[in-house]
Amino acid sequence: MRYEKPNLEIDIVHLGTIDFKAAWEIQEIYFNKVVEQKLYNRNTEVQVPTKNYLLVCEHPLVYTLGKSGKEDHLLLSEQQLEEKGAKYYKINRGGDITHHGPGQLVMYPIFDLENFFTDIHLYLRYLEEAVMNTLKHFDILSGRFEGYTGVWIDANKPSARKICAMGIKCSRWVTMHGLALNVNNNLDFFNYIVPCGIKEKDVSSVQKELNGGAITVNDVSSILIDDIIKQFGACKGVEEILNA
Repeated sequence: MRYEKPNLEIDIVHLGTIDFKAAWEIQEIYFNKVVEQKLYNRNTEVQVPTKNYLLVCEHPLVYTLGKSGKEDHLLLSEQQLEEKGAKYYKINRGGDITHHGPGQLVMYPIFDLENFFTDIHLYLRYLEEAVMNTLKHFDILSGRFEGYTGVWIDANKPSARKICAMGIKCSRWVTMHGLALNVNNNLDFFNYIVPCGIKEKDVSSVQKELNGGAITVNDVSSILIDDIIKQFGACKGVEEILNA
């Protein structure tokens, strides 16, 4: 179902470079705020519109394992993680293991899908489409790899390489977690995992696809924000910088 009068505004929250656990806690705050509003609306005649948030950030070195992931897909011991200055968390999103680090653009949509549509698969396809449209701005052609979530270069070819990973949680039609687009991050850190549980497939970044051309997370961030808003037929609400 959808609301009779859905809220099609998306508030943008910039977290900057932030520890993964701290960002996870902030996600939970926004997520719980939306869920609590939905529960309140069920018991009152005055319906207060639920909000939608898009959290934007980068993370220091970290590996995260989703609920369906296998621990042996992390190829480092605790000591090796410490030596590399990387953290490791088991988290409540779907998907397997992935890596975050400086130079990677991370976005966490906290959307009430009843403002848009109640279809998880369509939600993921819209996020993928927004990323693909963003990459087109840089003359990078990308697509979907059949059977996998995320965005790929040379999809369904032997040279297929993943440029954007996705993993979400959805409860009461409210989403959290999201996408990680490799911009100019050090891809060597993916060598220490089986990325997203997919063996024998490479990863890439915007910078690598541009043959080392200068590109920053900020160059990509504003374009992807606009593409996500457009994809969901929404408009930009409040934009703020949150000092966590």
